[in-house]
Amino acid sequence: MNSRQRRGVILLVLSALCAVGAFAGVFSVIRDVDSKVGPEVTAYRLKNDIAPYKELSADQFQKVSMPKRWLSDTAVTNMRDIRGKIAVTQLEKGSLLQTDMIVDRPELEPGQQEIAIMIDASTGVAGKINPGSRVNIFATFEADDSDKGVDQSKLIVADARVLDVGKLTALDPDQSSNDRRRTATDAVPITFALDTADAQRVAYAESFAEHVRLALVAGGDATSVSPSDRTYTLDEDK
Repeated sequence: MNSRQRRGVILLVLSALCAVGAFAGVFSVIRDVDSKVGPEVTAYRLKNDIAPYKELSADQFQKVSMPKRWLSDTAVTNMRDIRGKIAVTQLEKGSLLQTDMIVDRPELEPGQQEIAIMIDASTGVAGKINPGSRVNIFATFEADDSDKGVDQSKLIVADARVLDVGKLTALDPDQSSNDRRRTATDAVPITFALDTADAQRVAYAESFAEHVRLALVAGGDATSVSPSDRTYTLDEDK
């Protein structure tokens, strides 16, 4: 082997050693990064804003992968966790879904049933009543045709639990003008969880009362109303 061939062999050996060193360096960097970042897990990002108290569905979220160590312990990593859940606050587009952003949708208790009625949007809801709210349900009745009849306001159900608040609905303008709800232009379907007796009271009021209104009860308050306070007439203030 002449000197030129020896130099070539030496260069090849040096090149191979450099390649091995470079590979070892890259591998070391990758291993170091992996040790710092850790394994990736699935998370879910909001595609759009979600209003409070709206039921959640999988199509509202975008699946993303990110290092587990970068996620909080409350991050939702499985879509099964949103079944039967509603947003507890306004959820912003682009946010990662967290378990503390959602709560269980209100459900019926033993002995209760669902009943839904249309409530005047301007006087009965005002945007403050949501699933889980507690309300008093009032109904006003016109006096009958007798001489002694007087107009009355009645508290028909105290501390009713709201299960769901539907979408704002425009009332049919062609409905009879003497119908009690025809002065309203928009209404919202409100679903309550009530026992049989209270459900009958609400159904009666929805059919025969001049107006049905809701009064929001302060959170945590247990409403106790005496029988004498359940009915009001204007004569009582004279």
